[in-house]
Amino acid sequence: MADITDLGVAAIRDGVRAGTFSATDVAEAFNAQVAKAKTLNTFLVETPEHALAAAKATDDARAKGDELKPLAGVPIGMKDLFCTKGVASTAASHILEGFKPEYGSTVSQNLWDAGAGMLGKLNMDQFAMGSSNETSYFGNVISPWRRRDGGNAPLAPGGSSGGSSAAIAARLCPAATGTDTGGSIRQPAAFTGISGIKPTYGRCSRWGVVAFSSSLDQAGPMARDVRDCAIMLEAMAGFDAKDATSLQLDVPRWEAGLNASLAGKRIGIPKEYRVDNMPAEIEALWQQGIQWVKDAGAEVVEVSLPHTKYALPAYYIIAPAEASSNLARYDGVRYGLRDLPEGANLQDMYAATRAEGFGAEVKRRILIGTYVLSAGFYDAYFTQASKVRALIARDFDEAWKSCDLLLTPTAPSAAFALGEKSADPIAMYLNDVFTVPSSLAGLPAMSVPGGLDKDGLPLGLQVIGKALDEQGVLNACLAIEERAGFTARPEVWW
Repeated sequence: MADITDLGVAAIRDGVRAGTFSATDVAEAFNAQVAKAKTLNTFLVETPEHALAAAKATDDARAKGDELKPLAGVPIGMKDLFCTKGVASTAASHILEGFKPEYGSTVSQNLWDAGAGMLGKLNMDQFAMGSSNETSYFGNVISPWRRRDGGNAPLAPGGSSGGSSAAIAARLCPAATGTDTGGSIRQPAAFTGISGIKPTYGRCSRWGVVAFSSSLDQAGPMARDVRDCAIMLEAMAGFDAKDATSLQLDVPRWEAGLNASLAGKRIGIPKEYRVDNMPAEIEALWQQGIQWVKDAGAEVVEVSLPHTKYALPAYYIIAPAEASSNLARYDGVRYGLRDLPEGANLQDMYAATRAEGFGAEVKRRILIGTYVLSAGFYDAYFTQASKVRALIARDFDEAWKSCDLLLTPTAPSAAFALGEKSADPIAMYLNDVFTVPSSLAGLPAMSVPGGLDKDGLPLGLQVIGKALDEQGVLNACLAIEERAGFTARPEVWW
């Protein structure tokens, strides 16, 4: 049944429950798709046996007449930042090559408890540091999309969750986990024509997720549409006593609460998001999005987020500073790579291991982070950036006095060619210009596809909500999704 792989999470779940096809049929179909798509380099580890075991458990439960779990019959991809028991978990880095943890992350366990199976571990930017999936030690992920003019230049799938976005867009899995520190769910979703939501900081446990920036990292789902994201997020979220930043709140029934009417809602348009040299197509899509939310019943108002221009500089101080601290644990002593030159002492081993194990972008961020935390510079950089972060959060608080949600573009461009920006870190960092502010404030935000650019590549719209208002964000994105009618998909060339 080749067409099974065209189905999303809700359709697979409902089809298995109805007996239209078995969970094993689903797992076998997606396993076959994954096996045929090596060219895209989306999966670092394939786990067909895990997907089949979960499918068999679902089919057995259905045969017995037992109540099926929320994600019964749904196979997913797992970003390699999430630890999975007995399965290589490397954060796409040489320094963790071969590491097989004896435990699984809380989020991954939540998904298995909900009945999901795992198709494999998805490629990503090394330690989640990147916007194009070009920093992985195990090679670039290639987007399944190609430019309409017939150009065959391989395109970036976005980052850091590029393996997740590419696999979903290529129909290798119906959904996947992602993580978002400064835009790493939303930007790749926009680049590949799928949906992805970063929930409120603390909604999903960070326990067992390889840390990049502890005050920013947040897990979230990526899928083909808004409903599928809501279903996934319900399974992923929840309080975890092992994570000190986890929110002790009940998980809302987001899927049941989906409603595409925005009557009575006020949508804010931040004037500071009209950045210099923004492509006309991005502006046009933004204006179209404004018309769509008006059509759904919303009132549109202009708002100001005056400290927006300081968000990227603040982010690229805070995130590297936290990374330099988090990545100090990778020293060749307890696990992962160990480089021990002949005659080396302990300090030599540390230096050799880290030099060999970390990629160039990871080293760059560790160096920046160590510098801004060092004596004499801590107050000048890290303290100031933390103050700016507080001002950015206050800007959002002020905006909520006049609106319920914000509508912005997701990224300042469509997907670019691999290698196009890798020589210029600043140009790469600018990919996150629209996503970083809400990350610094810990707010829920989602990208939903809105249309195609002149080259036939996807463009996304972003909705930002108040803390804990994932329902409002999902509903606004559903309203956009219904009006955009986005059905474009990449033609199979891989």
